[in-house]
Amino acid sequence: MEVQQFYYDNKIVRKFIVATMFWGIIGMSVGLLLAFMFLFPNLTDGISWLSFGRLRPLHTNAVIFAFVGNAIFAGVYYSTQRLLKARMWKDWLSNLNFWGWQAIIVGAAITLPLGYTTSKEYAELEWPFDIAIALIWVAFGANLIGTIFKRRQRHLYVAIWFYLGTFVTVAVLHIVNSIELPVSALKSYSAYAGVQDALVQWWYGHNAVAFFLTTPFLGLMYYFVPKAANRPVYSYRLSIVHFWSLIFIYIWAGPHHLLYSALPDWAQNLGVAFSVMLIAPSWGGMINGLLTLRGAWDKVRTDPVLKFMVVAITGYGMATFEGPMLSLKNVNAIAHFSDWVIAHVHVGALAWNGFLTFGMVYWMVPKLFKTTLWSNKLANAHFWIGTLGIILYALPMYVAGFVQASMWKQFNPDGTLTYGNFLETVSEIIPMYWMRAIGGSMFIVGALIGVYNIIMTARAGSKVTDELAEAAPLQRVTKKRTAKEGYHTWLERRPVKLTIFATIAILIGGMVQIIPSLMVDDYVPVISSVKPYSPLELEGRDIYIRESCVSCHSQMIRPFRSEVERYGEYSKAGEYVYDHPFLWGSKRTGPDLMRIGGKYSDNWHLNHFYDPQSTSSGSIMPSYKWLINSELDKSTTEDKMKAMVTLGVPYTQEEIERAQSWMDEQGTQIEKNLYSDPDFAKTYEADKKYALENGEDFIEMRNREVVALIAYLQRLGTDIKIKNAGETATNLNQ
Repeated sequence: MEVQQFYYDNKIVRKFIVATMFWGIIGMSVGLLLAFMFLFPNLTDGISWLSFGRLRPLHTNAVIFAFVGNAIFAGVYYSTQRLLKARMWKDWLSNLNFWGWQAIIVGAAITLPLGYTTSKEYAELEWPFDIAIALIWVAFGANLIGTIFKRRQRHLYVAIWFYLGTFVTVAVLHIVNSIELPVSALKSYSAYAGVQDALVQWWYGHNAVAFFLTTPFLGLMYYFVPKAANRPVYSYRLSIVHFWSLIFIYIWAGPHHLLYSALPDWAQNLGVAFSVMLIAPSWGGMINGLLTLRGAWDKVRTDPVLKFMVVAITGYGMATFEGPMLSLKNVNAIAHFSDWVIAHVHVGALAWNGFLTFGMVYWMVPKLFKTTLWSNKLANAHFWIGTLGIILYALPMYVAGFVQASMWKQFNPDGTLTYGNFLETVSEIIPMYWMRAIGGSMFIVGALIGVYNIIMTARAGSKVTDELAEAAPLQRVTKKRTAKEGYHTWLERRPVKLTIFATIAILIGGMVQIIPSLMVDDYVPVISSVKPYSPLELEGRDIYIRESCVSCHSQMIRPFRSEVERYGEYSKAGEYVYDHPFLWGSKRTGPDLMRIGGKYSDNWHLNHFYDPQSTSSGSIMPSYKWLINSELDKSTTEDKMKAMVTLGVPYTQEEIERAQSWMDEQGTQIEKNLYSDPDFAKTYEADKKYALENGEDFIEMRNREVVALIAYLQRLGTDIKIKNAGETATNLNQ
């Protein structure tokens, strides 16, 4: 039989490994800084680009797309070549994938701290980056599919199925969710509004977790765990059931992030049903991974690579049990908006993604550099420090979540809230935040040990070169299924058909959920009193988005007695029809703001932004002094209003033409309201006099960013009037 010689491209794998470790440390460090900002809220006082709201999306993007993303590419490029017995299709596509991805990450690291964000979770990057991500992702997919076509191995191994499913689904999710209308080079508005935007976003957000943080890592698990254990996969049949059931069911589960919200009940219930079903394929994959290690448990006790992988698979099992449980309405009513969700997310991120990445890198690097791991002792130290770090991170956050939920919902015998002041909850969980910071510190210390061990391993080995391999060429066989050939075995040698079937499987759930929300006219009931934002309120809303206030404050009051008593009338779908994008939030570090309009004076808001602790003793909100001193940019207001008109917001041409005078009128009124505070009037007039006497530019208060933000906040929740609502919102202090 003819044998062909060829070379595996190891250089591209090495590049992605270096990027994985580099960006991993960066992303984790930002996360650790954020953890300490809960304890020291003014840690970066006065520095806008280091504020919590600016850094939070940087952290999530860095760990998801930079750390985990590069790890995916490293593992896929390494395993695909060896599973298909072929070099990657085009070296230039491999390098385009690498350098394009790093350029996007650098762009994100620059723009997010500067406040350029869409505010949509896991999709914060603005429209030019969305286009770049799509192009680079297509380059990756083309390279993968091209390699499949030139393969020397007839049947596609299970890992390749997961890689194909990942490529197709992430492309669909990203494109649909990123449909937006650009206003300027780094500003756009989501094409969807309110409830529709929420549904599309969490269809994307949940499945970004599913198809970026889960399915590619399952493919990597199916390759690297058997390799590290030197054992075959436990069950081929189970892997078939695992793959098809997972990709079909996962795509339906997104609405479970929006339970008890303004989303229609049918969509919520659909999400619950499929979320509960998810536990079966998820645990099927976990069982397949763990039972692959049968007969190798003695090796697990001594091999740090397998230790990382065992904890990773266990973490996957825990997270995928907890996910369906959190989708049950009675459980979600307790957990949503609390730190329980933070614990859940980080069990998956730190254990499943983090530890599988470390185990995979520890296994690959010695192979790439033709040596052995430099220090098993250091790898074991990394494992135990990291494991303890995960425990110290997650357990206190679970406790914090239970404490929050319990305190938020407690009533006195007379029917009033036991803990009417939101800050009472915050003060109670500060010790848990200390434990989280300690656990996060331990995890990053372990990662630094791992980086050192990897560097020393590479230095001890030989220079990375293209790796010589040989295999027989693929022989032509009939495309028809033979008598003794199982259907799936036949499908495994038909990559195009397999990809089409996988695409159909993921599209069904998406279409059932998304199309009705966009096509049915009465999906969102109309409320005639709800009007578009004024130009100043629209600018204030954009500042709210820029500062990522949505990271800490929700705008969704659920129909619970405790929430209605605390915040006001529960939210209606029709109240959000002009919200591009929606700002419902997913975490309440501070109180809900849906009905904050008119609850406090303009002076209170000004003081709250300047020094939150002066209005709310014990608050962990950082100050936003730059908002008070910065001039509001009104140069694109008309363009923003025109974009909104394109998206269906009913601004008239007259309103657009008088936008500047309208903003000046509303700003002047707020300025007058601020003068009611003698201390403000005295300080403001003194500053104005000093500036004029010294020939310095002076920005009138009505033209400052804080006035626009106050205008937006004072508008929130005021479009509908509830008769006999009584005195709600006992205390909204943060």
